[in-house]
Amino acid sequence: MSAFEHAGVPEGSGDMRPPTLASDALRGARVTVVGAGAFGGWTALQLQRAGAQVTLVDAWGPGHARSSSGDETRVIRASYGPSVRYTQWTVQAYADWRALEALTGRALMTITGALWLYSVADDSYMRMALPVMAAEGIPLEELTLEDTALRFPQFALRGVRSAFFEPGAGFLRARLGCQVVASQFIREGGTLLQAEVKPGRIARDAMGSLITNDGGRIDADRFVFACGPWLGRLFPKVIGSGVLPTRQEVFYFGTPAGDARYESGSCPVWLHAGQDGVSFGIPGNDGRGMKVGDDVRGPKIDPTRASRAPSSRAMAWAKAELAERIPGLVAAPVSESRTCVYENSPDGHLILDRHPQAANVWIAGGGSGHGYKLGPAVGRHVSALVAGATASVEAFGIARLAAVTPA
Repeated sequence: MSAFEHAGVPEGSGDMRPPTLASDALRGARVTVVGAGAFGGWTALQLQRAGAQVTLVDAWGPGHARSSSGDETRVIRASYGPSVRYTQWTVQAYADWRALEALTGRALMTITGALWLYSVADDSYMRMALPVMAAEGIPLEELTLEDTALRFPQFALRGVRSAFFEPGAGFLRARLGCQVVASQFIREGGTLLQAEVKPGRIARDAMGSLITNDGGRIDADRFVFACGPWLGRLFPKVIGSGVLPTRQEVFYFGTPAGDARYESGSCPVWLHAGQDGVSFGIPGNDGRGMKVGDDVRGPKIDPTRASRAPSSRAMAWAKAELAERIPGLVAAPVSESRTCVYENSPDGHLILDRHPQAANVWIAGGGSGHGYKLGPAVGRHVSALVAGATASVEAFGIARLAAVTPA
């Protein structure tokens, strides 16, 4: 099951937006957040705004190339099948990304719309999204193939059975977004530290400190670990294989000189559901060409030591997918490539919960290829967990990992 199309979070109806924290519970508390990606950076910023004294720690810095929040761009879209919670969290995230842009003067989000193309008969994921999106007042259109061809002539529709268009979707600048969040966190009084750390000893239901790679200690009252693909390594008994890092290769294809049809001003983000899973593309931006990626989970990867050189197999697949979907780019050269990392949970849902043996430790991860956009909403939710101002969501709990995690 792909990151774009997974089962909806078990949930009731009504408002499930992440809380806006209005509490004195964190005033003056020393909180250390480990991991400066989308989840950790936004959590640190929200905790700092709530009055805590926050230290944000990362081994290589915000948005670094080995992280699951690295690379240049990520899709942002609110269509999440039947999930009211994910849709509402994405709506909140849109607002927070825009607020950060206004505060910092940095452009982080580009709205292009998202075109979903289905070459398989089962398009129930998008059909279930239609009433959820309507209830939230977010446009989502089912298109005829004739209308699709007229509106988006860049795309070949061979084998396509159905199409949907989400006008408000687009993409985020991923690496830059992490760096801007971290910079704003510092401006608001937070401390950013580059260091490799590991959890300290847990005694009497609490962790007292972190251990740095040079043998030092970082003491705090509360800790949040948002370490993406490293979570299983840091917590082998609690998380273990409940977070599986996988190798995900993406390629940027150079567009024809002077041809704007494949740039973000003319072309939407696109997603294609075929027999082998979901592929996706992000139009040219910041001088880069069309980005093409495979959302199917790749082989397991060591996020620290693995080579990030592109593979000939993945490159051949990306060229074939691009030629099938956008024939005008059939001769496009590969201009850049990245080997990224998904940090997958078994069911594709987030992991946002308290450590079962340490009352002052929380874990945030399991982005599973779709989490980046939700960073602001995750930050709101986790900061409220740390403050004791909201309850854990069962579907995001650690307990569900027991089936894949060694005792």
